[in-house]
Amino acid sequence: MKNHFIATSVVAAALCAPAVFAAEGGNCHFHGNKPAAEATVTGCALQRKDALVKGGKLDASWRAVKHDTIETVDGKKGKEWRVTFRNPAAADKSKETLYMFFTPPGNFIAANFTGQ
Repeated sequence: MKNHFIATSVVAAALCAPAVFAAEGGNCHFHGNKPAAEATVTGCALQRKDALVKGGKLDASWRAVKHDTIETVDGKKGKEWRVTFRNPAAADKSKETLYMFFTPPGNFIAANFTGQ
């Protein structure tokens, strides 16, 4: 009986664990040093942009904006992915271009309008 209870508890915990740890952008967290593919980083950048719009950090006009460019750049701690979004409908022209930075494996670092 004791073994049955333990087995049932382990199975129940395993089935519930993904729901407990799931969060927006949760599938864009990577371990290791293997560089991510451009498509992976682009998908994560779109998820992060949508989360910023939903959270009110970006205007709703950014919702329909697709990425403009993706490239690797030299960051403060080595190579980084830089994904660029351009929104010509932005009210503030100094905030027309959004830059997002990711580690080589694809983890989000930062987003800003300066590109630095």
